[in-house]
Order: sequence, then structure tokens, then C-alpha cells
Amino acid sequence: MSTQVLQSLPASSRCVERWANGSGQTEVLLREPDDANWRVRISIARVEQEGPFSELPEAQRLLVPLDAPMELRFSGGRVQRADRFGVLRFDGAPAPFGVLPEGPTRDFNLMLRNGARGELFARTLVDSLMLLPEPGVHWLVYVNRGRAQIVCGGASLSLDPDEAVLLAFPPQSAARAAIEGGGELVLVKLCGSRDSALEIRDSQPQKA
Repeated sequence: MSTQVLQSLPASSRCVERWANGSGQTEVLLREPDDANWRVRISIARVEQEGPFSELPEAQRLLVPLDAPMELRFSGGRVQRADRFGVLRFDGAPAPFGVLPEGPTRDFNLMLRNGARGELFARTLVDSLMLLPEPGVHWLVYVNRGRAQIVCGGASLSLDPDEAVLLAFPPQSAARAAIEGGGELVLVKLCGSRDSALEIRDSQPQKA
């Protein structure tokens, strides 16, 4: 990861790509490594109509519907459903069929493979939220609605809707990261560097 404490990930820098099955488009916020052999991929997809997901063998997927509920129907009759701003977790293959009970939505996606692990949290921000320093831990913070300011180790960055930042705690630092403001956040927690296996720990963002 970058040695910067706070690395802005502006919307203008996102790569727009076709889905693997060609049925839609997605905006890539972060991919590590940044090629076809990625192990971590974070993106936002616009889902305009119901249909099958792309087959992604050996991938673990976590998904937050940002605008409306989503239902996933799997072979054998299994069904997963999440309300808007809920979290869905499923394997990349066999791929489910996506149903839109209340119409189109954007989906925030975390995809992991080749031993990478991570976690996805959808949180309402009221006043402030604290992220605790842990060795090797990095966070990606995305603002879905409202506004937020993140402060860590003397660095500060303001975020508007549809903006994201990558947070890397300074080595051996005891400084916490404070997120202040109001709205809705999607938080991705990753461990390790770009070149190492990413491992998730059990801690979650804490209210201040």
C-alpha cells in the first residue's frame, strides 16, 4: 500500500469496465495488483435490470446494494436478500441470478481471491466513528450519502458523496482515525501490503 496516511481515490480516476458477462458496467475503485491477476478488487456497478451475475470461480464476493434492495437466487433454490445498505456474502461461482424488488440500484462490491481476505461494513455516520490502528491494516472509506472528514496522524481529508479514500496507519503509530460528519459510509477493511496475503481481523469500526 501507499506510504501516505490518506490517499484520495477520486471518481475521475476510476476505470470503467464491462462486466465479465458483458451485461453491464462497473467502476473500479481499487484493484491489487492492478491487472487481470488481481487478488482484491473494489468496484461500484450500476444494475439496471435483473439478470445473472458473472461467473468468478474461486472468488469470494461481498456486496452492498446502495440504492434499493437486492435478492440473489442460487441454483437449488437458495435465496439471499439484503435491504438497501445491507451486506450480501457469496461465492463467485456458481453465479446467482440478481433480482431487483424495487428497481435499479448501484452495488458496492468487494471481491477477494487467491487467499486474500477482507470485510465490508455499511454504516450510518452520526457525529463520529473511530478506526483503531492495527499493524498492516488498511481501510477504504467510501461516502454514499452526506459528507465526512477523516483525520489521522496529522493528515485530514474531506469527502463528498461518491468519494473514497484509502487509509494506511503510520508504522508503530497509536493514533486513531476519526471520521466525522453525517451520512452513509461503506468501509472496507484489508490487512497486509499489496504484495502479501490480505488477512481480516475481527475488530469493527467503533463509535466515538
